[in-house]
Amino acid sequence: MVEGPDGCGKSTLTTALVERLRAVGQDVIQAREPGGTPVAEAARSIVLDPNLDVSTIAELYLYLAARADHVAQVIEPALEAGKYVVCDRFELSTFAYQIAGRGLPADEVRAANALATGGLKPDLTVIIDLPPRVSRARLESAGKPLDRLDEAGEVLHRAVDEVFRSETGGSIVHVDGTLDQEGVLEEAWGYVSGIK
Repeated sequence: MVEGPDGCGKSTLTTALVERLRAVGQDVIQAREPGGTPVAEAARSIVLDPNLDVSTIAELYLYLAARADHVAQVIEPALEAGKYVVCDRFELSTFAYQIAGRGLPADEVRAANALATGGLKPDLTVIIDLPPRVSRARLESAGKPLDRLDEAGEVLHRAVDEVFRSETGGSIVHVDGTLDQEGVLEEAWGYVSGIK
């Protein structure tokens, strides 16, 4: 899984890793959250719509509904078929945004997420570290329309960034998001290919 704050280059890295894995003969699918199925895409359109006032609890359950369907319809079947899955966001985003950013209770969010995923855990999570001000500048320079989360404010984004930067564990690795695209890819590929 590829994680990190908005504007850090997750989608770019996900695509590049998928291309490289295919180039070395791996059977791989590219995924994103929320999204990947009609149900998940519908949830995505609601939860990111800047014109909707979505409560924090409803936001959580929209994300988890999207994840549950995505896991059941896309990720689990791919894994059962022996394929690699490279996904742009997964459960760490929920922990960062909904627990740290929105202030929802950690135990309840983690339990609900475990139900949505059936306990599925990533083999590797690549976190792209990038300061929030740099992420925001990238979003603005790209001319990307801001969604509900982009507009959530600096306090939320600092809390989210802190979760991503401080996350550790056996399946968690960090890459320097201030590098150029090729540099980020090479760092991440070192982990994905088992070099590091």
